[in-house]
Amino acid sequence: MLPLHDLTVIALEQAVAAPFASRQLADLGARVVKIERPGVGDFARGYDETVKGMSSHFVWLNRGKQSLTLNLKDQRAREVLHKLLADADIFLQNLAPGAAARLGFDGTELRARHPRLIVCNLSGYGESGPYRDKKAYDLLVQCETGLVSTTGTPDTPAKTGISTADIAGGMYAYSGILTALYNRERTGNGALLEVSLFDALGEWMGFPAYFTAYGGKAPRRAGASHSAIAPYGPFRCGDGGVVNLGIQNEREWQRFCSELLGQQGLADDARFASNSARVANLDALRGFIEEAFAALTTLTVIEKLDAVGIANARLNTMQEFWDHPQLQARDRWCEVDSPQGPIRAMRPPVISDDLAHRMDAIPDVGEHTASILQDLGYSDSDVADLRDAGVV
Repeated sequence: MLPLHDLTVIALEQAVAAPFASRQLADLGARVVKIERPGVGDFARGYDETVKGMSSHFVWLNRGKQSLTLNLKDQRAREVLHKLLADADIFLQNLAPGAAARLGFDGTELRARHPRLIVCNLSGYGESGPYRDKKAYDLLVQCETGLVSTTGTPDTPAKTGISTADIAGGMYAYSGILTALYNRERTGNGALLEVSLFDALGEWMGFPAYFTAYGGKAPRRAGASHSAIAPYGPFRCGDGGVVNLGIQNEREWQRFCSELLGQQGLADDARFASNSARVANLDALRGFIEEAFAALTTLTVIEKLDAVGIANARLNTMQEFWDHPQLQARDRWCEVDSPQGPIRAMRPPVISDDLAHRMDAIPDVGEHTASILQDLGYSDSDVADLRDAGVV
């Protein structure tokens, strides 16, 4: 029996952030009812068609959920949602700020009506302040929090290759909901939670923010290298391959010079005798390292680094990650069903002897509409009438 097996989550969600939070609740056994637009569903379904005709984002974020279509502009649809919330444990929504309240689902009012309900409002910039109504797509929040200014090369800033702001917001919504559930067990009371992508990603920007505010200048953009540690990043080998390595302390630096570079004296060179000195003289340092690596293959360099305990990694492509031997050896893959047949899915990252996550199907648009409405007392003819009227 999974930890959240007796909980119901109503998710008025779209895109990435809220679906990421609710999928993790589903993995732990919660019943997640995903509210979607009739016909088209969550617009993330249309981002691409790469997974057997389905969107890669949607496949990643929505396994194990039930799909209910509701046109919430119609009063009859809003009545359905109110009926669902009467028996729900969690209401998660990431509409634009104020949109849920205008539809009749204000968090404070819901909490007054359902004292045990946990309401989580997830937005771009929060429910107050001058940016409250500003559109907040992932790239834009990465820009506003300064993440893009710290990422990329010295000449070109860059966004991260994944939806970092959305993922951060989803993770804090997920952890906040779990915390509220724990508190409800002790007090019997639900909660009204507010999470913004801006605040969530802002928390993750702690290092460069402190570095800049108290150091007087921002960390330099260093591509795949580290802005404040050296050597830490990619170095080219003789066969054209790239090895990423990281030196974390002076003991490792001494060993690296003597056993990998064969130049013990380099460790005591004034240009490289401390981490800050190595950062300041990174170009010269890179020259010494890549000169030593030029006679070696990538595999040989990795083997030598492993042998002396220096942290390293290959620069894998996404296909190489997909086929990674570590994932295979640890049984991190399974299959889940979908409207287009079985697909591969990675198991959740928390492993427990007492917990096997639920890995259920990815729903089609409105796949569970009829059954959910029937559970609420609607007859077959009622459901048909609602469909004909475009309510569901």
